[in-house]
Amino acid sequence: MTNNVLLKPTRPVGIIGYGAYVPRYRLPAKEVARIWTGGRGASLPIKEKSVPGLDEDVVTMSIEAARNALKRAGIDPSEIRAVWVGSESHPYAVKPSSTIVAEAIGAVPNTQAADWEFACKAGTEALVAAMGLVGSNMARYALAIGMDTAQGKPGDALEYTAAAGGAAFIVGPAEEALAVIHASYSYVTDTPDFWRRENQKYPEHGQRFTGEPAYFKHITEAGKTMMELSGTTAKDYRWAVFHQPNTKFPQKAASMLGFSMEQIKPGLLSPVIGNTYAGAALIGLTAVLDIAEPGDRILVVSFGSGAGSDAFDLHVTEALAPRRDLATKTQEYIARRTEVDYATYARLRGKITMK
Repeated sequence: MTNNVLLKPTRPVGIIGYGAYVPRYRLPAKEVARIWTGGRGASLPIKEKSVPGLDEDVVTMSIEAARNALKRAGIDPSEIRAVWVGSESHPYAVKPSSTIVAEAIGAVPNTQAADWEFACKAGTEALVAAMGLVGSNMARYALAIGMDTAQGKPGDALEYTAAAGGAAFIVGPAEEALAVIHASYSYVTDTPDFWRRENQKYPEHGQRFTGEPAYFKHITEAGKTMMELSGTTAKDYRWAVFHQPNTKFPQKAASMLGFSMEQIKPGLLSPVIGNTYAGAALIGLTAVLDIAEPGDRILVVSFGSGAGSDAFDLHVTEALAPRRDLATKTQEYIARRTEVDYATYARLRGKITMK
């Protein structure tokens, strides 16, 4: 395979600001099991999941994450030339989330705005595009967000893990970067593992397709190809982050690619906040950046049902340490929690309709 399948910008780029957001409310997995299986659940996929409040959606959470990213970037929001929001749970079917976010953070009117979709990798899809926009000298700064208030059908396996939250990244010139992005690589096929039809309230999953032909195939191929073309192995990376639909999948994928539990643990957030879908890999990256040191190399691999993966090779610069304390850290959001029962969760998520 030749290096031309790697996506490398002509102008070196990197992350100059990043931010996360996780809602306060938490629904324990054992509470879902209490309602639907009589409390049986010895092998629950997570401990608990984050749940948005009545006044929270993809837009409000994206604004919070973007503001955190701006604090760390230290730039005027009017300098941002693209605001892109990746999600599978945009609040409007016809009206962009991105324009509301751009208005709220002060990036209007001289900016491009768009909403992105590719299931759980919509956020990294926007990040690749931001690399291209900045890397081609069309813009100095671009904002890419991955955020979701994902849905799970009552009683379905997804209800245990479908959570809320995500992250925002401002991409800019490498000389200003907290972490330089060397390259990205994408691996895509049409594998029917997860979908939601128009006007269908909850997504469905293809059972046996979700693991081997979907998640593991795409994650490992993207990660393996990135390392082969970059001339690296798992030992060259201090940290690795993989899409986390549950706790077991990213651990198995890491093992298949030669990574240890120590390398993935800081970014493995699914046990305590669930699967934040479009923000899952990206919020894991924010948790790693919160503790990374200069020179640390990071591999990030997302996954989106349908199916595809985006891989990124990054290294941390000296600029990170003095800037990461300028905004709320990811673990601080996770520690800020209020537990709710299933009835409260059903009310917050509109699972009981009166018409």
